[in-house]
Amino acid sequence: MTDRDREEELAAGVDLKDALGGKLGVAESGLPSAVFIITYTVNSQVLEPALWAALATAAVMTLVRIVRGGSLKYALGGMFGVALSAFIASRTGNAANFYLPGLIWQGGYAVVYLISVLVGWPLIGVMLGPLLGEGFTWRDHPERRRAYTQVTWLWFGMFTLRLAVQLPLYLLGMTVALGWVKLAMGWPIFALVAWVSYLILTKAPPPRPQSPSADEAEIDDQLRDEATAEDAD
Repeated sequence: MTDRDREEELAAGVDLKDALGGKLGVAESGLPSAVFIITYTVNSQVLEPALWAALATAAVMTLVRIVRGGSLKYALGGMFGVALSAFIASRTGNAANFYLPGLIWQGGYAVVYLISVLVGWPLIGVMLGPLLGEGFTWRDHPERRRAYTQVTWLWFGMFTLRLAVQLPLYLLGMTVALGWVKLAMGWPIFALVAWVSYLILTKAPPPRPQSPSADEAEIDDQLRDEATAEDAD
């Protein structure tokens, strides 16, 4: 496989999908929220049944992941997120607070992505560089650095857009509208941003392998010297 092939494979979402926990992880991140807003809407906006429905959905999916031998990190992480959202909403008696942790995460992601660009270390490059075997050598290649910067701005834009649309709905207490908007701005927008990211990255020059460090080079030299000495004997 060439560097270009490998880059296309990664940019297309192979490692990203793994990072999200595979297909089950994708479902775990959105299904409890969908169950919550559907139950809340059809049940005359009564909070408790919607919370229990979301928790039950998350628990079942967590159990399925464990039974299938999936990552315990993803299983417990997904369950914790739903449980935290349900706890806050239950304690405050405000259904809109079910979405508060997610809004905070969106804002946190936006800040991190923005800072990474401003300091010259676009986060997408920091994450993908090591996976592509180029380490951080992309910082010395203007076109690849530009591509990573563009893609990082793209993801920053996604998080910012979500927050700009959803936060006012949350502040106005428009829980039903917030729930459905959150679903609409979830995986559809994520898929679009991921696809555009793929196009940008595959148009950039292929990654250049990271040069071995001085220590690694010294070790290689020592091994070669030892092998030569053994041959001479």
